[in-house]
Amino acid sequence: MEPQVAELKQKIEDTLCPFGFEVYPFQVAWYNAVLPSAFHLPLPGPTLAFLVLSTPAMFDRALKPFLQSGHLQPLTDPVDQCVAYHLGRVRKSLPELQIEVIADYEVHPNRRPKILAQTAAHVAGAAYYYQRQDVEADPWGTQHISGVCIHPRFGGWFAIRGVLLLPGIEVPDLPPTKPLDCVPTRTDRIALLESFNFHWRDWAYRDAVTPQERYSEEQKAYFSTPPAQRLALLGLAQPSEEPSSASPELLFTTLIPKSQNLSRARGWLSPRVSPPASPGP
Repeated sequence: MEPQVAELKQKIEDTLCPFGFEVYPFQVAWYNAVLPSAFHLPLPGPTLAFLVLSTPAMFDRALKPFLQSGHLQPLTDPVDQCVAYHLGRVRKSLPELQIEVIADYEVHPNRRPKILAQTAAHVAGAAYYYQRQDVEADPWGTQHISGVCIHPRFGGWFAIRGVLLLPGIEVPDLPPTKPLDCVPTRTDRIALLESFNFHWRDWAYRDAVTPQERYSEEQKAYFSTPPAQRLALLGLAQPSEEPSSASPELLFTTLIPKSQNLSRARGWLSPRVSPPASPGP
């Protein structure tokens, strides 16, 4: 790795990694080369970029402290706010650089994604993006099959959070990276894609490889909850309507008072305290 890239990567990692994130450098050209022009990033090919993903540790190290910090704003997903806060810290740590942040969920006015996060993760070498085209003589006929990224150490227990673009910094000699093919057989790829497409709610696709770490029961319950109901789950807002029956996805609504007072929700938000394990989703 070029010294300039290694130095920048280290600075970004010093800012993000203690909070459960990982960082991977790539060239814009690598990303543009595998996509139609409509999805290209409008920068010179050698422009340096960094892919940012969150590991299972992010929940305790970043999200919980963020929720307790008083930075949380209404009407926006708490995780998105937390990630934006930490990516903003990268900008502040490198004030001499122009850094453009693209979150994984951002879209253009025509609703086209600003970044295809799984493609970026693949070309950056962070996680292998398994797609239908990776299965020889696939068995799905006319069915639509979405692809999924698998991390070599965390399986599917991670999330791609965004990309940092550094316009003006070009690294033409950055050697391309390849993600580790951790689901190499046709049989296992079929099982992975079917699990992801047809049974994603049971979390099983995330164990396509044996992970070093999984989401906690607390974290699984949080991410199983629809985004519109997460503030209510945290006790920070009233839900728009009461569920007709109890469900694993709404586990915490019975454990946390429905109050605007953040302090009353701090019991499970504390890294030292977890709620009872949820039933299987």
